[in-house]
Amino acid sequence: MYDLPLTGAQRTYLRGLGQTLAPALKLGKGGLTPAFFKELQKQLQAHELVKLRFLGAERDERAAFCTQIADEGRCLCIGAVGHTALFYRQHPEPAARSITLP
Repeated sequence: MYDLPLTGAQRTYLRGLGQTLAPALKLGKGGLTPAFFKELQKQLQAHELVKLRFLGAERDERAAFCTQIADEGRCLCIGAVGHTALFYRQHPEPAARSITLP
């Protein structure tokens, strides 16, 4: 799993940024496919913060999906509310980072 320790204030800051984002990915009947993870990696590399929308998943399924996405996608689940979840991975190169954490 991706292991960047974030403070509560940093998580709150990222959730605030996520409020204005449109869902970049949607997870539907196909589930967690290799194509989904490929697109997730592309989005994280480009934007660092990605909003995901679950289509037709139950509450307990969404929680399990969030854990699995964070593990396999090497990112952090910042939060999940309803049918949306927010994932973050800091860009490895400091010059290419678009989000500066407080």
